[in-house]
Amino acid sequence: MNQQVNVVKVDGDQLRIEDVVSIARNATHIQLTEEALNRVRASRAMVEKMVSQQEVVYGITTGFGKFSDVMIHDEDVSKLQENLIMSHACGMGDPYAVEVVRAMMALRINALAKGYSGIREETLLQLVELCNRGVHPIIPQQGSLGASGDLAPLAHMVLVMLGKGEALVNGKRLSGKEALSKVGLSPIRLEAKEGLALINGTQAMTAQLCLALYDSRVLLESAELIAAMTIEALRGIPKAFDPQLHLVRPHPGQQESAKRLLQHLSGSKRTTAQGELRVQDPYSLRCLPQVHGATRDTLEYVWTTVTRECNSVTDNPILFTETGDVISGGNFHGQPMAFAADFLAIAIAELANISERRTERLVNPQLSGLPGFLTENGGLHSGFMITQYVAASIVSENKVLCHPASVDSIPSSANQEDHVSMGTTSARKLRTIVSNVTKVLAIEYLAAAQAIDFGSGDLGTGTARAYEQLRRVIPRLHEDREMHPDLVKAEELIQQGTLAFVTE
Repeated sequence: MNQQVNVVKVDGDQLRIEDVVSIARNATHIQLTEEALNRVRASRAMVEKMVSQQEVVYGITTGFGKFSDVMIHDEDVSKLQENLIMSHACGMGDPYAVEVVRAMMALRINALAKGYSGIREETLLQLVELCNRGVHPIIPQQGSLGASGDLAPLAHMVLVMLGKGEALVNGKRLSGKEALSKVGLSPIRLEAKEGLALINGTQAMTAQLCLALYDSRVLLESAELIAAMTIEALRGIPKAFDPQLHLVRPHPGQQESAKRLLQHLSGSKRTTAQGELRVQDPYSLRCLPQVHGATRDTLEYVWTTVTRECNSVTDNPILFTETGDVISGGNFHGQPMAFAADFLAIAIAELANISERRTERLVNPQLSGLPGFLTENGGLHSGFMITQYVAASIVSENKVLCHPASVDSIPSSANQEDHVSMGTTSARKLRTIVSNVTKVLAIEYLAAAQAIDFGSGDLGTGTARAYEQLRRVIPRLHEDREMHPDLVKAEELIQQGTLAFVTE
């Protein structure tokens, strides 16, 4: 019995970030629409006409970059494309994770499906089949300047289509030729324009942004629920989340975060009124809507920007079949993605900054009114003392990583390409920051649950379920034990989206 496979129909115009994530992580297949294939065929016919008429067109009958003024003879047009791939496949460093590679492939397929790049139908279908049959090229992470596209990473992707390079198939590292043979495919030969069409684009940086964005949205929702648990543990004041307050400073993200915090705390007997214990909470509790809301608004901006890029033509030159124009420009320049990645890095790192401050309030008896470091027998036991150290070290690491890569540029190609985006570096750093934020939130999650165990009274609608989910896999800390396994389990709960959807 054949197992049913999920399919995303790709037409070049409607690919969502959720689709990219599904292809990257769930082995969802790609199916090109007939409309997209018709556009691809029309674009290819335009390339073949230009070659037959010996027109001077960048990257088709000329060299690349500084060699754009060098004419290529007819008999060498195909060899030019193969040489392009081999020479540009010079990345360094550890390979990208399979999920990033699959996202890159999906995004490049969608860009080519728009029909502005002149690739042959059979070449595009080869890339589709690689993705669908689980052939994942080994792509080194270092080497892209993020302008002229992600040339080196995408060249490594294309090598496997030619039977060169290396790929993972079912977790086994094989030569490109062996990988193709393993799944019943044969190497292809690139024709005019095709090598350039395959590697001129922002897909390495955009792939990482798609995954980081999706994970960041999960982190934001998780952070608010964990923060609500901390509010209860510290007997905080939810009046600070009153809609009246946020209507007079009407940032959408702030209003939404305040609304969600009240939902999570609905029915709680652990919170207090203004003046009952204190008049005001510290900023890390009271200003949650303002801080998280700013992150929420940033997420929305970046989500819109990246979705737009997912469905953009980032090739050069671009072929317009309706007018017959071939225009050399700079749509491959990664500046929009570079800014988006750096902006999101700052916004998502702030979730960890404020989380670590809440963890400090939970473990510090001078601030919490709870047993020191949340242990019943302090002195003999250290409890959560060092978990706060860990959170502090991670947020400090993030502060270094948040330095924007997009403010840097360095000339290349003999100064022909004299301004670059460094967007791929921005995206790589962003993924590390997202992982770090998850760890810091996991620490607060554990500490908040432990602190709740020292109190009494009903928890809120959302916080009760979050607490119960944690306690199903991690028991209360009565005496010192290895904390690392507990932290990893809490981290996995967050990564799985368990908390993000607990109140849906």
